[in-house]
Amino acid sequence: MSKWHDFPDAQIAARPDAPAFEDNGGARWTYGELDAAINALAEKLVETGVQPCDRVLILAENCCAAVAALFACSRLGACAIPFNARQTAGEVQRVIDHARPAAVLFTSAASADALAHADRLGAHEIEGAFGRLHLAIPFPSEPNPELDDVAVMLFTTGTTGTPKGVMLTHENVLFAGRLSAELRGMTQADVIYGVLPITHVFGLASVVTAATSAGAPVRLEARFSAARTYDALNSGITLFSAVPQMHALLMQYTKEQGYAHLPHNTLRYVSSGAAPLDPAWKRKAEAFYGVALQNGYGMTESTAGICASRNEIGDPDISVGPPLPEVEVRIDETVSGGGRGVGEIMTKGPHVMKGYYRNPEATKEALQDGWLRTGDLGHFDDRGHLHIAGRCKELIIHGGFNVYPPEVEAALNDHPKVIQTAVIGRMVDGDEKVIAFVQAAPGDEPSPEELGAFAAERLAGYKRPSQIIVATELPAAPTGKILKHKLLEYFAVEAR
Repeated sequence: MSKWHDFPDAQIAARPDAPAFEDNGGARWTYGELDAAINALAEKLVETGVQPCDRVLILAENCCAAVAALFACSRLGACAIPFNARQTAGEVQRVIDHARPAAVLFTSAASADALAHADRLGAHEIEGAFGRLHLAIPFPSEPNPELDDVAVMLFTTGTTGTPKGVMLTHENVLFAGRLSAELRGMTQADVIYGVLPITHVFGLASVVTAATSAGAPVRLEARFSAARTYDALNSGITLFSAVPQMHALLMQYTKEQGYAHLPHNTLRYVSSGAAPLDPAWKRKAEAFYGVALQNGYGMTESTAGICASRNEIGDPDISVGPPLPEVEVRIDETVSGGGRGVGEIMTKGPHVMKGYYRNPEATKEALQDGWLRTGDLGHFDDRGHLHIAGRCKELIIHGGFNVYPPEVEAALNDHPKVIQTAVIGRMVDGDEKVIAFVQAAPGDEPSPEELGAFAAERLAGYKRPSQIIVATELPAAPTGKILKHKLLEYFAVEAR
């Protein structure tokens, strides 16, 4: 059976001296050096007792060592669990409690947050061809045969109760990486800018896996910075995938430097994902980059890809494009979405997850006769392109990260002066902002600043509301249920 690490292994065998990955910490690895790093880290994990079908949690921000950790797990037959180090201690602990990893790796040299987690969890430092990491062993090895074909587990954090671990098989990630490389026309001559977090499915599939499939070198960035992105895109980058917020900040920074567009642009492919496109904004972005701005649609449970556009520059199409090759998509109109062919988007194919780890009930609800129920609403146009009409669920995608309103609401509701909270997303300049409406007792209202500080102690940065509106009542139905679709209208003045 093919394995995830087959992609880098093929490059290692054929082109050991070719550039593979570099990061802003100074590491610059050829494929031969990547091989040495993977082997060294695999040996360290074996020494700690990691076995096939074990779980290895990787608390990371983008760096070469994180890539080595992913493929070391694959070579060992262990399941990698990449998780963003910017998550709070509580969020990390919930994943540890659910997954019970045999080992936890921390990219402590590349991330102050990873180092803080390492210190809190009593990890010790390890060094080798992979650089410097920290390692903790929270549980004795407990291999789970259910994970025999699972390459990676990605947690959809934010729901109340037990977090959901999306099990993606080796077949899933190989398919997604190969398809992503083909869609972008990647070759060994390309240089990819890896600013999307590789702890999330977009960066994992469309950057790391796709690049090793094609043999294209990647410049990894731990965190987005408009200044660093500007410098990178003016120094030989050819492929750039990002979310609308990143594009907008880069365009603003470039304008501040006195340019209408990148002065030394070598880009040939630019894509935007994780949020809808606005027609005027798309035209502005294409004028800035000088190439077509491609759009796409996917989710963690579908190993990122479901649909993607292949438009020429200037095409007014703002759909997410047609289904990808070998991917089936249909619309379930029994889930009402507003008529005219609108319904819940369902998809089937080699991109669909195996299921949720240790959660058969959620798996049964999401997977029905091989079809994945996305929870999103959409319809096809006459060209067979998919248009996203909304979400069945209340998921907010802010800066490319998933934000689940129930988690934000629960965090604010813990405040002693808060009666109840309603959280929604609001599209601003191509990105969904998190807006919280808080009900408090008359005369005892907490300030937005107080609530913001309270939320900051409990939520990762991208989950924190950009605006908190405090009121003594919220629009509600006779049953007491908050009418979320009325909030922006009801608070039109405050929410401007």
